[in-house]
Amino acid sequence: MSYTKYIKNEEHYKEVLSKASKVKEALWIGTADIKDLYVGDKPFLGVLAELVKKGIDVRLIHAKEPGPIFREEFDRYPVLIKKLQRQLCPRVHFKIVVFDYREVYIGSANLTGAGIGAKGANKRNFEAGILTDEFEIVDAACEQFDSVWTGKHCKQCLRKEMCGAPISQ
Repeated sequence: MSYTKYIKNEEHYKEVLSKASKVKEALWIGTADIKDLYVGDKPFLGVLAELVKKGIDVRLIHAKEPGPIFREEFDRYPVLIKKLQRQLCPRVHFKIVVFDYREVYIGSANLTGAGIGAKGANKRNFEAGILTDEFEIVDAACEQFDSVWTGKHCKQCLRKEMCGAPISQ
């Protein structure tokens, strides 16, 4: 039996971010912005590092280079430097998180403390999205993510001057 659940505000942290550490096959994350954030008392980058060490397919696609605090935290995990699959695309504005190709979050929250993270109620953004395992939605989200990931749109992209490293020529 499939489900679709409406996710709002702090539920992003409880319902979405907490699922990341439980994947067995794959975690695909698409976000416009990414910043340092935590899952409980653990840095989210630490969660990603553990997944990468287990051989899980972790893909991260985002629109711009993160700031210096994120970079400093990222550099604490050598396995991410060597093995995290990461792409930059300045046109990415979607927020998609795919869990094991079986569930997907689609919504407004960037991968930041104010978006999907655990900032306090008076500091966080007002966010909304859905979490579902409905096959048609999961499949469509995976297809969109993968089309950007593989550079399907690079050749005809009109924002190449903003892209430091096109995914595909």
